[in-house]
Amino acid sequence: MELRQLQYFQMVCRLNSITQAAKKLYVTQPSITNSIKNLEKELSIVLFDRSKKQLFPTTEGKVFLKRVDEILRQVDNATSEMNDYQNLKTGVLTIGIPPMIGTFVFPKIFIDFKKLYPNMKLNITEYGSVTTKQMIEKGELDLGLIIIDSPNKLLSSLSILNSELFVCLKKEHPLSKRSTITFKDIKDEPVILLKEGFYIRQKVLESFNEFNIQPNIILSSNQLETIKGLITNGIGISFLMKEVVEDNKKIAKIPLSTAIPLEISLVWKKDRYLSNASKAFIDFLNTNPIAPHKS
Repeated sequence: MELRQLQYFQMVCRLNSITQAAKKLYVTQPSITNSIKNLEKELSIVLFDRSKKQLFPTTEGKVFLKRVDEILRQVDNATSEMNDYQNLKTGVLTIGIPPMIGTFVFPKIFIDFKKLYPNMKLNITEYGSVTTKQMIEKGELDLGLIIIDSPNKLLSSLSILNSELFVCLKKEHPLSKRSTITFKDIKDEPVILLKEGFYIRQKVLESFNEFNIQPNIILSSNQLETIKGLITNGIGISFLMKEVVEDNKKIAKIPLSTAIPLEISLVWKKDRYLSNASKAFIDFLNTNPIAPHKS
């Protein structure tokens, strides 16, 4: 049994087609066909149901596929680890950081981390916490600094900072003098939200729904400066972390009567090989906790 045979088998299972698998792997169709026949002969089982137009693994094939996925994942991890050992002094990290978290958490992390590891290269992607979490689960990112609200069986996490969601409105707004605000207080207010894929949007909509309120959403954006500008011009209200707007004197930050806590954590996929660069970043945050902002 050869590694190449397992790779061919896995790709045919994924695409349900020898033709498509051959194109994906840049090999000829006969190469894959013969490889799978030899594999079936060696195992003395039929791996695919060939009675239909597309190829689907048999019951035995599905069991074998689970083992093959595990073997090839271990091979990928071993290859990555060996490559990593050749580049101990350098490394590349791909980190997902939602824009809101990036504005007040990441700059100091980046500066201090680069002082310790000047040759490390960090590639940053900016999506909401929901989208970033999904990308990490798929193995598309090494790490993510996101908002999480419950344990995830696919991810490991390191808590970085606890924050809270505040109602943000123009300083002169009639509600700006309140000590707290309820969702009923703002049921008729024009609301500006972050776009789909952001945890905060999801949480705000859930809260409106709990009170049977249909929010008057006038705009959705992933640009924080745009949202803050609309707030200061009295166009609408929004929901942001207090840290994001605490230096803006034109915006009032009012706590919700029923607080919506936010936990920012560094997350990574449990079964994915952690490069030395990833381990260094995790260790750095574990030993250099982020100090909370002053009110």
